[in-house]
Amino acid sequence: MKSNNYFKKGKRPDESQSETTIIMLPSDANPKGNVFGGTILKHVDLIANLVANRHATHANTVTASIDKMTFLKPVYIGNALILSARLNYAKRSSMEVEVTVHAEDLDNGNRVLTGTAFVTVVALGDEGKPTEIPPLNLDSDNDKRRFREGESRMITRLKDAGRVDI
Repeated sequence: MKSNNYFKKGKRPDESQSETTIIMLPSDANPKGNVFGGTILKHVDLIANLVANRHATHANTVTASIDKMTFLKPVYIGNALILSARLNYAKRSSMEVEVTVHAEDLDNGNRVLTGTAFVTVVALGDEGKPTEIPPLNLDSDNDKRRFREGESRMITRLKDAGRVDI
């Protein structure tokens, strides 16, 4: 893995966070009007990689896993799908991005939390090998808590995958 002193200064989680809104169309849903889970997962993956790219600007970022994706409420045709994403954890070449998904009924403005996910993204260099990323600068107690929780989830993922080089 390459090392570069440029990355020692780090970045704050809020420097890479993102929010996006997409209107759900008939092509996103089944005949009864429920948006497909796969459609939502596609947008979760896209925003997670956007956040990872903002943090590791020099790298090609790829999804390693999506875990803990929970669909809490349905999303319907005509709803605005609102995705918010932030970096919880970053170390070596791996990042954990937390994505929350809300649906807004555009007729009345009501918003409901419809899902959450933790996405592991890996930064790859020019040769397709893992490459070093900037560390996270953790200024707030909330940032530090989220980092610890993300690190714990990352260790669990590595153990589940049979990786011992934690």
